[in-house]
Amino acid sequence: MNLQSSLSGFFQKYGIFLKGAGTPLMVLAALAMVTLPMPALLLDMLFSFNIALALVVLLVSIYTMRPLDFAAFPTVLLIATLLRLALNVASTRLVLLEGHNGGDAAGKVIEAFGSVVIGGNYAVGLVVFLILVIINFVVVTKGAGRISEVTARFTLDAMPGKQMAIDADLNAGLINQEQARERRGEVAKEADFYGAMDGASKFVKGDAIAGILILFINILGGFVIGMSQHQLGFSEALEIYTLLTIGDGLVAQIPGLLLSIAAAIIITRQNESQKMGETLVSQMFDDPKVLMVTSGVLIVMGLVPGMPKLAFLGFGLCGAGLTYWTFKRRQKAAEVAVLEEETAATERIESESKDLGWDDVNQVDTIGLEVGYRLIPLVDKAQKGELLARIKGVRKKLSQEFGFLIPPVHIRDNLDLAPNAYRISLMGVAIGEAEIRHDCELAINPGQVFGQLEGQTTTDPAFGLEAVWINSDRRDHAQTLGYTVVDAATVVATHLSQLLTNNASQLLGYEEVQQLLDILAKDSPKLVEGLVPEVLSLGVIVKVLQNMLNEGVPVRDVRTLVQTLVEYGPKSKDPEVLTAAVRIALKRLIVQEINGSESEIPVITLSPELEQILHQSLQSSNGDNSGLEPGLAERLQKSLSETAQKQEMVGEPAVLLTSGVLRTTLSRFVKHTIPSLRVLSYQEIPDDKQIRIVHSVGQ
Repeated sequence: MNLQSSLSGFFQKYGIFLKGAGTPLMVLAALAMVTLPMPALLLDMLFSFNIALALVVLLVSIYTMRPLDFAAFPTVLLIATLLRLALNVASTRLVLLEGHNGGDAAGKVIEAFGSVVIGGNYAVGLVVFLILVIINFVVVTKGAGRISEVTARFTLDAMPGKQMAIDADLNAGLINQEQARERRGEVAKEADFYGAMDGASKFVKGDAIAGILILFINILGGFVIGMSQHQLGFSEALEIYTLLTIGDGLVAQIPGLLLSIAAAIIITRQNESQKMGETLVSQMFDDPKVLMVTSGVLIVMGLVPGMPKLAFLGFGLCGAGLTYWTFKRRQKAAEVAVLEEETAATERIESESKDLGWDDVNQVDTIGLEVGYRLIPLVDKAQKGELLARIKGVRKKLSQEFGFLIPPVHIRDNLDLAPNAYRISLMGVAIGEAEIRHDCELAINPGQVFGQLEGQTTTDPAFGLEAVWINSDRRDHAQTLGYTVVDAATVVATHLSQLLTNNASQLLGYEEVQQLLDILAKDSPKLVEGLVPEVLSLGVIVKVLQNMLNEGVPVRDVRTLVQTLVEYGPKSKDPEVLTAAVRIALKRLIVQEINGSESEIPVITLSPELEQILHQSLQSSNGDNSGLEPGLAERLQKSLSETAQKQEMVGEPAVLLTSGVLRTTLSRFVKHTIPSLRVLSYQEIPDDKQIRIVHSVGQ
């Protein structure tokens, strides 16, 4: 247990160092083998390691999914070749120094390959060695080198086209920046890998040539040393040193052949994620006709007199059995495909014949924002889009001002819009649309500026003010001239805020009102108890609150509002009457929204004669302002508009003060034509506020 703990602690402490130092240590060991003498036992271990390393590289080449997954192969090939050549030098030194002492003087591995593998016959060994070198050099290495050269050339030639394809997909929105970066890196890695493989194939080719030269040099050198230094006979020296040299060459050439095969496998594979074994089997033996013809030819050859019947007939029958199994497998796969197609067709027919349901109805968004494709960066967090945060801020601000939660804004791209356009919709109906430039800032003319700006002239979509699109680096200059400068996200958010403010009544429905009542019930349960449906229906309460919002009055003070409805609900169910009662109850809030905490309220009044005429018109039209004589309505609108503009010029609110009977009608009359004009009744003025009449409008 102590030994296990000690080893675990050692590897935890020095594991990273050993992992990073593996390759340098191998290179240094190879250099040491070239320069320093080595004992036979260590040489046997290194020869065994060299064969194991070659087998590992070959198996990794076979089982790897695609060539780039073994991108370190050129480096591994270089190191393995260097190690093998260093072993050749070390073994040559040992053979020439100790070869006269016997067959195992240069190590057991060389002795085994020299005696067991080739039967102790140096002539046979020489032939086998030359055949291995020819296979390695002429067939495998030469073919792999040619393929790597052509592949590297075509890969480099295809790089510009692949880069353009990635840019096209990125511009079309099919991929994002991160995916484009990964694909560009993949293309660069592929070019680097095949370029390195083109050079690495030369290592194997040079190693094969070196093996032939080393063989003849060792035989000649051993022959000379044996006869001149150790007084061996001609035949004895030739036999001893030839066997040892051929054993040494075979020990080196077999790992070299394995690495050559690994290089050929890697370079001939397609750069796709696939298992080589499954790919070969599926492509070679998938068609039963190929196996059928092959097995037929083998059976015929086995029946020819003089031919070995066991071999040909055995493989022919095996091929016939494999043909039958392949045919049945394909037949079963075809039946499954037909069944799946029939099932899909049946499901398609059933879905087409199935009656429509509510799931097939697309519900409209309460608040929608559609953007053109060039404005997508504004709403994309990955591209540092700020519009989502601005919209969240708008919702929070309006929710606090109005007194209820503003619904979420559903954002989507719309290719039918202009690239720089956006559209704001409410209940599926467009209420605002404009074009902006997300890469510029909008300089708005607030009414008085001290110079002109160069840029694209436009109008502020929220308030219709004159504006200019400018570059961000001119922001300070524009502010110096008196312009109000905002970015594109602020433009959209401001436009959205303005439109939601003007249409706040449409955002309040049954669910929102019920939530307001539920929240109030937690603090004032007795106040809400029995309100719905005993006193008033929920629909009437919703209509009253919508009337309040429609006239710009927030519903934050739910307690006072509900208390008024509880008091006046038994007397009248008319939403207009209840709205008037609620407005009187909230008069302090209404006046504060208009004039703040000022003690004096500047107001515009109507002359007694005009009020009398309006009263008579309303009585004849049952309270509808359509009963106004067109000429009178036009003159009244013109006078009120001019007066409201004068009030705005002096920095005071425009307030029209009239009787309670006329207030609702006149409020609707001026809502869209003079939105800055607020209409109050005499009952809606708090007792602590003084009235200052600034203008009286006559007929």
